[in-house]
Formats: sequence, C-alpha cells, structure tokens
Amino acid sequence: MHLYDSFGPNPRATRMFLAEKGITIPTKTVDLMTAENRKPPYTDRNPGGQVPALELDNGKCIGETVAIWEYLEEKHPIPALIGTTAEERAEARQWQRRVEMQITEHLYNAFRYSEGLQMFKDRMRVLPEAAPGMKAVVQDKLKWLDNLLEGKQYIAGDRFTIADIILYCALDFGGSVKQPLDPSLKNVNAWFKRVDSRPSAKSSLHPASATTGMKG
Repeated sequence: MHLYDSFGPNPRATRMFLAEKGITIPTKTVDLMTAENRKPPYTDRNPGGQVPALELDNGKCIGETVAIWEYLEEKHPIPALIGTTAEERAEARQWQRRVEMQITEHLYNAFRYSEGLQMFKDRMRVLPEAAPGMKAVVQDKLKWLDNLLEGKQYIAGDRFTIADIILYCALDFGGSVKQPLDPSLKNVNAWFKRVDSRPSAKSSLHPASATTGMKG
C-alpha cells in the first residue's frame, strides 16, 4: 500500500489525518504544479485526477480524500477521527459534508478561477466571473459557522474530527491566497488557533509551501 502525495490543501489534510492517527504509509510524489495528476500514468490509476490517492496492495486505488480516511479509520479505529459509535460517525460526516459543500469547495474554486487562474485554465473549465460570488459565499457561511461554534472546542463539539481537518487546511490555504479570515469572527478565529496549535498542523505542511507562498 502506498499514498500518492503532493503539495496542496487536500494532500496536506491527509498528512494531518495520518499524523493524528500515528499512521505511516510509504508515499509516491505527484507534481501537482505541473499537472502530473491530470494525465497518464497517474490518471490510469485514479481517473478523477485528484491528489491524494491511496493504492492498496491488491492494486485497487482509492481516489477521494474522505474515502481514504474512511478506509484507514476502519483499519486503524483508534484514535477515532470519525467516530466510535454510529451516532458519532453520523455527526462527523454531517459536519464534513456541511463544511465541504458550503465553505471549502467554494473557497477552492474561487482560487482556481481567480488567483490560480493561470495554473488551472488549461486543466479544467474555469469561470472567472464566478470567483467574487464564491468568495462572498465563503464569508457568509463562515459567519453562519461562527454562531454555531459558540461554546464548542471543535466543529462537532468536544471531539476533534475530520471536519476540523478539512476546514483548517482550507482556511489556512485561503489565508495565503487572498481569502483571509475575518477577524471579527471570534469563534472561528479561536477555533482556528486551537487547531493550528496541534503538532499535526505544522508537521503536515509541504516543503513547497515555503517557496510557493501557499499553505498546502
């Protein structure tokens, strides 16, 4: 089994997940900056073209970040980052879905369509006219989340979960590509500092972050 790894917020999130779990997996580096992930032989293994991907010993490849985490949590249940009961798992997945659908996907596409346009214009359909609206949606939903974080340590309550990893890596990336956190969001900012202080937050940063100026 090995992990296809690269620079970028989703690969970083997986490195953070592995660090929290205490799991070590051999890696193969994919050059995201030159779009190695968008062409064969990588797309022969993972036709979605995303990074990371996990290739199993039987040759099968899991190419979606959360699906990789689900697989690894089943193999290594402790410490639980999704949950130890049906209720905990449902709660973590609920928040993971809310965070991705309402915040992080808009943040990433806003980057691809604006500051990252030159990088992505030949890799996918880009919609520059949509970027300002997407950035506004991110800020709207962070205000919504700020209210819901009142009295909580983490997004799902007192448990650190995959929802925290996903949002933290996205917001840290966003802050480095002209989508900073609004300082008036006291609960979101306190939560961000709490997660930022975890050893996995620092250890998961790719070395290329220093040269690109982007947190990935």
